Amino acid sequence: MGILTKELSTPPSAPFQRAEHTLAGLPELERLLTDDSYIQKTKDEILTIWIDKTQLIPVLTLLKNLPEPFNFLFDLYAVDERLRLDRKSLPTKCFTIVYQLLSIQRNQDIRIKIAIEEAEHQVSITPIWPSANWYEREAWDLFGIVFDGHPNLCRILLPATFTGHPLRKEFACRATENPPFTLDDDKLAMEQDALRFDPKQWGMDDSNEDNDYLFLNLGPNHPSVHGVFRVALQLDGERIKNAVPDIGYHHRGAEKIAERQTWHGFIPYTDRIDYLGGVMNNFPYILAIEQLADIQVSERVKCIRVMLAECFRILSHMLFFGTFAQDVGQLSPIFYLFIDREKLFSIIEAITGARMHPSWFRIGGVAQDLPHGWHIMMQEFVDYFPAKLDEYEVMVMQNSILKQRAVGIGKYNTQQALEWNISGVGLRATGSDWDLRKSRPYSGYENYQFDVPTSDNGDAYDRCQLRVDEMRQSIKIIQQCIDHMPEGDYKTAHPLTTPPKTEQSKQDIETLIQHFINVSWGAVMPKGESSFAVEATKGINAYSLICDGTSSSYRTRIRTPSFPHLQMIPQMTKGLMVADLIVILASIDFVMADVDR
Repeated sequence: MGILTKELSTPPSAPFQRAEHTLAGLPELERLLTDDSYIQKTKDEILTIWIDKTQLIPVLTLLKNLPEPFNFLFDLYAVDERLRLDRKSLPTKCFTIVYQLLSIQRNQDIRIKIAIEEAEHQVSITPIWPSANWYEREAWDLFGIVFDGHPNLCRILLPATFTGHPLRKEFACRATENPPFTLDDDKLAMEQDALRFDPKQWGMDDSNEDNDYLFLNLGPNHPSVHGVFRVALQLDGERIKNAVPDIGYHHRGAEKIAERQTWHGFIPYTDRIDYLGGVMNNFPYILAIEQLADIQVSERVKCIRVMLAECFRILSHMLFFGTFAQDVGQLSPIFYLFIDREKLFSIIEAITGARMHPSWFRIGGVAQDLPHGWHIMMQEFVDYFPAKLDEYEVMVMQNSILKQRAVGIGKYNTQQALEWNISGVGLRATGSDWDLRKSRPYSGYENYQFDVPTSDNGDAYDRCQLRVDEMRQSIKIIQQCIDHMPEGDYKTAHPLTTPPKTEQSKQDIETLIQHFINVSWGAVMPKGESSFAVEATKGINAYSLICDGTSSSYRTRIRTPSFPHLQMIPQMTKGLMVADLIVILASIDFVMADVDR
């Protein structure tokens, strides 16, 4: 039966169809697939195809080379299927490897799934997409899946001495389920020895008679790396020969935590992913759940969410703008911008009750309605900030020293950006106008008038300038929210929203029961798969959820923009100076929790 496991005595259940009946628009792919291929219906309506592992390379090669190619490796991740309640209805084995591709020209996604057994290997796709390197290392690190032909299959998020693969289902979700941690002298010596730097393990050449290379650690405790992030440098004189990123120091197991939290209980954890993005982190997670459960929200909820999301876009970009100038050597702007961030944080606090991590978005709505006078505070900031931004732009972007250090540095084009999965400002700085708020409007973004700033040089200077331009567009969106805030409920009455309105639960016994069950046990979402992506502060942020009909997620995949962005550092820095590396790191605008999760 091809990809279907031999235990299945009947054809796949209703969600599956023969692939050839539903591939209109992709005749080349239809001709390539065999009778063993099946299409799975998902709540996100992304074309999802199960194929035999032997077809993977031909299928991906074809998709990448179509006239309108699927040339953006949106995500690559694995699923441990062994404890899935509805496993018998799926064409799966022990593990599933998911390859999600994006075609910007078609404005279309496609999801390819491969089923493998416990000890079965899978071929690496790094010859097709070099950016698959880190994704495959992550799948090996967290699931133990071996990718044949990978250039350096080793731990990426966990220490080299770590035992086990934590996203396997047999791995404990809580530390209290394991024996107490101990560190004797022998183990300490082993850990210290594992930290010894060996250039060959990092893909670097040793010094010899012809070359006297210098090896330098930048981080993980250097102020310019903005977090616990290390770059191992191989220097030939003053020039960078190799710059190898080393991540994982901030890994907290967010995807594992999602397996033990209720759907609602995981919302505060999302705030800590891009911890500068605030409610922007709640956005894709909440939208994925609402898509999964067919929950519709009011126009007022949509408008409130957009307004708060754009506030946090400004907050994140303000911090970037100040720290970019600081990394280049200009100290004053960061102090001015922190003053203005406090003004906006005060408004966020007045509306949500918290500042950086309000966890304010809810399944089916928001935590509470806007307070009286919210529009007065918001209007004051909208009137105040544009003139200040003009001052800061002159102060920073017209600074001759900053121009000399940033123009032409860390440069790449649109094709290179797509090859390395670059999104957000990093992609738009190359001339592409891809912005999910325009190309795939969500939460009512189609109703707002705003522009998508772009540039053509693709360098560090343009990446900074575009964030300044984006702040102005966010102000325009917020003004429209103030002027046209709809009436309506701040939470839908759908039974799977958590929690329902307090005033209703005090009057209605059925709602009180719903409140009690959903808060104490957790809402039971319908079976299915749902993925949702938003244009976050640093690029495309997406949550892919698999539910097998319980009160928590069976698999939560968090696709963050910073993870692929850092992988491009070796290509961006080769042949440049160490001082240029600092400018490049600043221009990427990453957060290590967004990378490591």
